[in-house]
Amino acid sequence: MQEIPALLLIDIQKGFDDHAYWGGGRNNPQAEANAARLLAHWRTQGWPVVHVQHNSALPTSLLRAGQVGNEFKEEVRPLAGELVFGKTVNSAFIGTSLQDHLTENQIRSLVIAGLTTDHCVSTTTRMAGNYGFETYLVADATAAFDKTGFDGQRYPAQQVHEVALASLHGEFATVLTTDQLLEKVSA
Repeated sequence: MQEIPALLLIDIQKGFDDHAYWGGGRNNPQAEANAARLLAHWRTQGWPVVHVQHNSALPTSLLRAGQVGNEFKEEVRPLAGELVFGKTVNSAFIGTSLQDHLTENQIRSLVIAGLTTDHCVSTTTRMAGNYGFETYLVADATAAFDKTGFDGQRYPAQQVHEVALASLHGEFATVLTTDQLLEKVSA
């Protein structure tokens, strides 16, 4: 790591607790606890933290503003003074001033964690890589849900998660575990 990265926590919201709504099974039950470990380390060090909150425009979405599901999970709830960027699409860069904030504060390195691996985490990670950020994605601080393909084939959450990480690693980001990332930033 060339510099101290900003921690970007994506969509760690209560609406993701309803597994049936999102397709059934979910992998990585420790994802939120690992994100909380990262957040605690960043807070202790006084390093930059950015929270991203999905504010769905869909009237039936659990992540719609004003719904309980839109709230951040307790273990990663933003503190006063920590930045929160609200978004309505998959990327934390689209329709927000995230990129401007990072540029103005000369932040060129990001550590990304959150929900879900194959949707908002993947989209934001791809854009971060394309924008030239040195990007680290924390595999065990992200999670995915079971998916059904266009042909009706069912894909288990762990497979969805692993394929998403494989697609990102080496091209858009360096994928690490929480322990590996904490060791890297502590070195």
